[in-house]
Amino acid sequence: MTPVISVSGLGKRYGSTVAVDDVSLEVFEGEIFGLIGPNGAGKTTTMECVQGHRHPDRGTISVLGLDPRRDATALRRRIGVQHQEAQLQKRIKVWEAVDLWSSLYSRVVDTDALLARLGLETKRNAWFMTLSGGQKQRLFIALALVHEPELVFLDELTTGLDPQARRTIWDLVTNIRTRGTTVFLTTHLMEEAERLCDRVAIIERGRLIEVGTPAALVRKHCPEHAVVFTSNGTTHTIRGEGDDFVTEVIHRITREGLHVTGFRTEFPTLEDVFLKLTGHTIRD
Repeated sequence: MTPVISVSGLGKRYGSTVAVDDVSLEVFEGEIFGLIGPNGAGKTTTMECVQGHRHPDRGTISVLGLDPRRDATALRRRIGVQHQEAQLQKRIKVWEAVDLWSSLYSRVVDTDALLARLGLETKRNAWFMTLSGGQKQRLFIALALVHEPELVFLDELTTGLDPQARRTIWDLVTNIRTRGTTVFLTTHLMEEAERLCDRVAIIERGRLIEVGTPAALVRKHCPEHAVVFTSNGTTHTIRGEGDDFVTEVIHRITREGLHVTGFRTEFPTLEDVFLKLTGHTIRD
């Protein structure tokens, strides 16, 4: 497959601080690709360099076959970027924001249909400052999609949202990919990455430390899972590896003739991989 995004040897410093150090990655057409890592790991800087909003100190970047800096005007017509709250006036109305963004492009989608698809049709005349957090994020998605881009960038899209709003946004992102748009997102929420992403790249202190599908990374770094069952009032935990592990435990319980009153399996997640690779230390 030809990559939609190709990054090689990307480096970026801010004075003595190394924000991105020798990052190389590829994003392929039609996938949701997640760049995940702790706060301050270099996710946003990497994304901004790929978008052409920040100039790297070294490395090469190709996006849709274009150089983000040299071909900035041509690239902007083909990509969608999630905008931040600070970029919208508090008293701008939803329809006004969409109309303003539409004026920047020669070809746009049916904006009424877009707002309806994102559940914002009843908020057309609402001021931006009156929207809930989830509604604001849906508006940002609308602005990113107004010109039907081939590739859309989403940066920490659901941070600070309640679980219901977050899951609504997840459904919208999945729908974006279903309609043929490639998605490149950053997040520090492991459940979000595991739910949405076809592949993820884990970045830590500016360096990529792993790339792969969430399932493959879990198998590689946290292969052990557990069976927890209760028998005669006592809870037992058995740990092991392999596809047949749970079946073997069930057969053993049957052979032993145990009366089981509770049974569950515990499987590792991408969060377990993330913590194993990046550590458990709290950082600001």
